[in-house]
Order: sequence, then C-alpha cells, then structure tokens
Amino acid sequence: MFENSPQNFESTTVIADSPKHAQSRQAQEQLGDGAAKHQQDGQKEKTLQKMQNFRVEFGPSKKDILNFTNQLAVMVRAGISLQDSLESISEQCENRKFAAIIFDLKNQIEAGQSFSQALAKHTEVFSNLYINMVAAAEASGSLSLMLQKLAEYLDEEAETRSQVKSAMVYPIIIAVMAVLVTIFLLCFVLPRFTAIFAGKEHLLPRPTKILMASSSCLRAYWFLVLPAIGGALGGFFYFIRTNFGRQWWDETKLMLPLIRTLCRSLYITRSLHTMGVLIRAGVPILNTISITAQIAGNVLYKNMWLSAYDKVRQGEKIASSLFQYDLMPSNVVQMIRSGEDSGSLGDVLKDVSDFYARELKTVIKTVTSMIEPIMIVVMGILVGFIAMSIILPIFKMSHVVAGK
Repeated sequence: MFENSPQNFESTTVIADSPKHAQSRQAQEQLGDGAAKHQQDGQKEKTLQKMQNFRVEFGPSKKDILNFTNQLAVMVRAGISLQDSLESISEQCENRKFAAIIFDLKNQIEAGQSFSQALAKHTEVFSNLYINMVAAAEASGSLSLMLQKLAEYLDEEAETRSQVKSAMVYPIIIAVMAVLVTIFLLCFVLPRFTAIFAGKEHLLPRPTKILMASSSCLRAYWFLVLPAIGGALGGFFYFIRTNFGRQWWDETKLMLPLIRTLCRSLYITRSLHTMGVLIRAGVPILNTISITAQIAGNVLYKNMWLSAYDKVRQGEKIASSLFQYDLMPSNVVQMIRSGEDSGSLGDVLKDVSDFYARELKTVIKTVTSMIEPIMIVVMGILVGFIAMSIILPIFKMSHVVAGK
C-alpha cells in the first residue's frame, strides 16, 4: 500500500557507519547550508549598502571652501588647535573628496609642515591668494583674523558672481524662447502654407523663399540640428581656450556696448579688492601684484598687472605703469598714486574697491533693465518678419486673382 504511493517530498540519503553517525553528518550538512545562505544574504546586504552609498562627487565648490574657512576661523578663534579643528571639520564634511583633502592637511601639519605649506600641496583647491594670505597670517601670528578676512573676501566674490549670473538669466531665457518660437513657426506653421504657394513660386518675395527653403531644410535634417548646435558651442568654447581665441574674446567683451560697462566694472572691482585685501594682510607687494594678475579674469587686465609687476620690480611705482593703459580710469590711478605716496595704499584700495563694488551693482541693474526690452524687441522683430513673410504673398496673390 505504501510502496506504490507517490512521494511528494525530497529525501536526503546519508551513508554512515551507524545511525548516530548519520545524524551527526546530516546536522553538519544543514549547518553548512545555513552558513552558505547566511553568507549569501550578507553579500546581498553589502551590495545593497554599496548601491545606497554610491554618490558621484566632484571636487569642492566655492561654497565648500567658504564654509570650511568660516568654520576654521571660528574654531581657531575659540582656542581649538589647528589639527583638532581640521580633524573635526573633515569628519563633518559631506563631500568625501574635500574631507580627504582636509584630513591630509591635518596629517601634513602633524608631520611638521606649516598650514600654508600644507595648503600649497592642493593648489587645485586653494588659490594662490588663499595660500599667501595664510602665510602672511602665520608670519604675523593672526591666523584667526586672517581666516575671517578670507571668509569675507570669498563671500563678497561669491555675491559678485551671483549678481552677474542673475543678470544674464533673463536674457538667456528670452533668447531660448526666441529660438523655440522660430523653430515652431518654421516647422509647424509655414509648411501649412506650402500647398497654397505651390505653383506660384514666381510670385513669392525673396524673404518668403528663404524661409520656405529654411523650413524644408529644418524638417528634412532636424536630427542634425542638436549635434550642429552642440558642435558649434563646443568649437566656440575650444576656440576661446586657445591663446588667440582667449585674446579675441576678452577684447570683444570690452568692445560690446552693454557688456563692456559690466565687464570693466567687474574686472576693476575684483583687481582692486584683491590688492587691498592682500596689502592689508601684509603680503609683499610683488606677490600681491602677481596674484592680482592671475585672478584678473581678462587677458588685457592680466597683461596690465604683469607689466606693473615688472615696473615695480625695477623700482618704479604701480601708478606709473597703469598710466600707460586705458583699462583703469584716470581718477583711480591718481588715487593709487596718492596711496603709494602717503603709505596708505591698502586703505585707498579698499575705499576704491568698495566704491566700484557699489557701482557694479548699479551697472548690473542698469544693464539688465536695458537688455530686457532689447531682447523683447529683437524677438518681436524676428516673429514679425516670419509672419509678414507668410502674409504678404497671400495679399499679393489675392490682388493678382482680383486683377484677373
């Protein structure tokens, strides 16, 4: 009866010398299977944890460096040692690459390096201005105060960049909208009139023929539009990275009607502010001019400051070399000369840079208020041109039909 019944379960055959030995063998196999299963579960958990912790991180941003400087200034002013401060900041830093750099700074200081020497090992993160100001602070014994000045400088620079970027947002949006509206009219509106104009091409004005040819080309080769735009932008950015392209682009920015005023105020503010901060921090004048040339942001201004560097190294004054260029207003050069003669160049540069910082804000508002209506007018002219190129042939053909 039981021999012919089907078996609905799997059986395991264990060969052993005795029943007790067989039970032991079976228990070991069950333990082995459990351990293997537990190991597989552990590997799955590790894989899931790695996937959850996976993050794509870039190097530290300007904001990360500003937060680091602020935290370090507060902790050093509170009496915490530099090594302990760096270790604490590295543990709290969310950017793991930046945390590793901060921890490396701490290790180098413990190995006998100075803070500025440790910073100099990471020039891709910390600028020459940052390193020189820290070196000057170490020489004068005022690291906490200098870090606070650095934080204020970085904060003002971030605010200036934010203002300039904000000023360009609206014009860029208007330009993109103009391009999208043009593409919509050429691809979806103009083709509907093709049947009306068929056989009457001799009656069409030249602008309409150009638009119809552009519409046909755009609809036939639409898949090449994005690669062509991307290639053009890539070629442009590659070109301005070359020496000739960079020179041309920097000269162009100082020639465009509206952009010229904005860029000029930006370069003057940045240069004078940097020089004033470095001089008041006790950085040597040659190092100050060299750093100012590197952060000028424009090849023409960079060459001007490098020329001033050579003149000062030969024993001349800064103002005498600046008079040879028309990049600095004459009244600013006169004030720099007065500061050199009176020995208060740092204070004079601070006052002048503060004045131009306020003027930069005014220029940004003025340029923005002027660009907005100009972009709207340009967009209106473009759309109106397309509309008139479509409507005028219809009127012309209607007059021809009425005349018949």
